[in-house]
Amino acid sequence: MIASLDVTAALRGGRTYLKESFWQPPFKIADVTEDRRRSELHLMQMSASPGVLAGDHYQIGICLEEGATVHWHTQSYQRLFSMASPARQQVRAELAPGASLTYLPHPCVPQAGADFRGENRIFLSPDSRLIWGEIVTCGRKLNGEVFRFSNYRSVTEVFLEGRLVLKENLRLMPQRVSPDRIGHLEGFTHQGGLICVDPRLDVAGLVPHLSERLAAIPGIDFGITSLPVNGFALRMLGNHSERLMQALKITSEIITKDEILCKPSFRY
Repeated sequence: MIASLDVTAALRGGRTYLKESFWQPPFKIADVTEDRRRSELHLMQMSASPGVLAGDHYQIGICLEEGATVHWHTQSYQRLFSMASPARQQVRAELAPGASLTYLPHPCVPQAGADFRGENRIFLSPDSRLIWGEIVTCGRKLNGEVFRFSNYRSVTEVFLEGRLVLKENLRLMPQRVSPDRIGHLEGFTHQGGLICVDPRLDVAGLVPHLSERLAAIPGIDFGITSLPVNGFALRMLGNHSERLMQALKITSEIITKDEILCKPSFRY
């Protein structure tokens, strides 16, 4: 199935609203904003399909106009079914000056024989903020499907004013390279990550505070790396989706709510 989803959000009267939207089956977008007095818009990406199937090709476009703030949610875990041919998903996000995008999706579950290739390209402007998360599981662990998928690849590129500032290439081919090897997952079954680019953030002050909060979550290992622009990348390993999701949520809350960690006068 070939399908596309495109949304444009803009700021009006101090609040973000859905300016334009277009989708093809199985996609649908729902406005799930609870507090209409707040400036941000919460959108949920929904699908009528039970999961990603062989030959699927999804294209998703997100455009945030100046000052718009969007939290992009997913409906449920993303199921990748057994495939005779690979499935592809391309996401393109464009953030105007002062715009903010938070994307913390549900975990991805590749089933036996799944072959998925994802590409995320994110274009930032000065003073825009990005919080971008990802969690990949070993498969249907309780069903005994541990690393039985064929291929999982996710490439994320972040551009600032047209210049590539970060490229993350995640590829798992468990039938060719064992995830238990040194330098790979080494006994863990789940992994997650978060990319944050924010000109207001005091990265040096945030890292110790964030490390302390994440260290209190049992059963995960993590590392935090500063980026060449004002931001950081977080990588995590664990054995339970819920704990990695908890870690992403805590990280996002710290970034957006802890004013002591912000430097209002900072620019890229």
